[in-house]
Order: sequence, then structure tokens, then C-alpha cells
Amino acid sequence: MNDTPSLPDGYLLSTDPARVDAERVHQWLSTDAYWALGRPREKQDKAIESSLNFSVYEESSGQQVAYARVVTDFATFAWLCDVYVDRAVRGKGLGTALVVAVREHLRPYGPRRLVLATADAHGVYEKAGFAGLNAPERWMALLFQPEP
Repeated sequence: MNDTPSLPDGYLLSTDPARVDAERVHQWLSTDAYWALGRPREKQDKAIESSLNFSVYEESSGQQVAYARVVTDFATFAWLCDVYVDRAVRGKGLGTALVVAVREHLRPYGPRRLVLATADAHGVYEKAGFAGLNAPERWMALLFQPEP
């Protein structure tokens, strides 16, 4: 797929981990994301430090308005997680554009699959080419903590 929707005018994408507003990302995720409610700041900081980070910023203010991270070996596998768009800018296509940017950034590394889990944003991910698992019976998980 190369139908890459670009970010709307006035927004910029960065993969520079030094630009991530870790405080803002932690606040978003720990208070408003069902999968990360109550996540401690130290755990979030470690996740940011150990991941490939994608951030969207308002061009005029420099304020971060969206975030996603990828856990990957840069060769065979990638997991997209912690995708969040600030409530104030939702509905502008930032989520889809962010996910497509992640997909296209990873494509040259040649991973076999990019996976994610979602309870409520299937439409956003389908626009970027995601579909349900072909063989979900092959997948397993070991839960160290109960899912939220």
C-alpha cells in the first residue's frame, strides 16, 4: 500500500525521541487510554526509551498532539502500541495519517508483520491496511497482569 495520506496542513511528524513530551504522553495514556489507565510515569518513560517513537506536533505552537510507539527488532516483527490523538484535534485525520506514517517508516526494514490490539479503533487501522488475524488460533499470550 502506498496510498499514504499525509498529515493535514499545520502538523509535523517526528521520530526524534528527544522531542517526545513524556509528561504529556503519560498524562494522556494514564488518564484517558483504556489500555494504560494508571500506568506509572516511570514505566511510561521506560517504554518511550525502549521504543521507536512517532509524534505529531502543531507546526505553529510546537505542541505535541499525537503519539504512537513501536516495539520492533527492525527485521522481522513490529508491534504498534500506545497510539493516542489528543481529544482537541480528533476528527482531522491525524490518527490515520500517523498510523500510515508508521507503516511506511517500517516498510523498508521488511518485517513480516506489524501487529496491534484495539478495542475500539478498528476503522482507523483498517484505513491503513490492517485486518483481523488470518489464523488467530496460532496466536497466544502470557498475561503477567490482568487486561484492563
